[in-house]
Amino acid sequence: MALAAMALGWVASKTVASALVMTLLAQSCFYALFALGVGLLIRQNGMVSFGHAAFFGLPGYLIGIGLKQTDIPIELLIPLVVLAVTTFAFLVGLVFVRVHGIAFGMLTLAIGQAVYEASTRLRGLTGGHDGLTIKFPRELFGLPLKTFQQPHGMFLIAWCVLVIVVTLVIWLAHSRLGRLTEAIRENEERAGFLGYRTLWPRAVIFAISAATTAAGGVLFALYNAYISPETVYWTSSGSALIMAVLGGSVAPWGPVLGSMVYFFLKEALGDVTTHWLGIIGISLIVVTVSFPQGLSGLAMRLLGLGARRRHADS
Repeated sequence: MALAAMALGWVASKTVASALVMTLLAQSCFYALFALGVGLLIRQNGMVSFGHAAFFGLPGYLIGIGLKQTDIPIELLIPLVVLAVTTFAFLVGLVFVRVHGIAFGMLTLAIGQAVYEASTRLRGLTGGHDGLTIKFPRELFGLPLKTFQQPHGMFLIAWCVLVIVVTLVIWLAHSRLGRLTEAIRENEERAGFLGYRTLWPRAVIFAISAATTAAGGVLFALYNAYISPETVYWTSSGSALIMAVLGGSVAPWGPVLGSMVYFFLKEALGDVTTHWLGIIGISLIVVTVSFPQGLSGLAMRLLGLGARRRHADS
């Protein structure tokens, strides 16, 4: 399935001529990884984050600063940055996942706003409100820089990364860790009575969700060669949360569907009205009330209904 999905992305990159459509697809892939991280946290831990924009924007800042201040090769710097963000998330996760509900949400919002404040105040490193231009080398991973900064090339790269990450998330959901965190989500006290540790698994999921989001942040930085404080602001976390809820967490790939719908609705409505965000908000309410499991839940229901009808006809 993963190879077929990658092949589909390759076909799309070769057949779709519109640069606008490919730009939208590439951007939706960046934010699909962002939303996938948020959705993973909801699905496995039952926790809602309002600060995941920190993990989306930090890679861009760290890469830009690293290229400016050190001589570390970009091929080594990018994995180190993702590892640093993941480690940071795990350490704060050990504290954050001890609480639930609104308290957890407020803690994630606080860390997100702390990163935002740092991005605006550390002007010598981050460029402050003007943002940071990232000066990449002419070649990355054996490919020319322009491959990462033109829509068709970046879409194919981002799509392949997205397919790989979604495959890993699906595997995680069916792994021992995935089943354990779902059990903890449903009844933490009972899981503790059965002898399972409940803190470390949830912190690991928090770190994995941050790593997933960071992967999207790396691609975003590669494509734009620029990062600004708006990227780590809480409204970015809100947009990713909308995508995750719109797509639903009943399926691991739900947030990906939500991000694709969000971006194409945004583009279609943006040409018609300046109040496109309000329309998306109303759409979110309708989906949440009518289909609590999101668009992925609706899709699975329709596919299941179609399969049952074909079975009945045979």
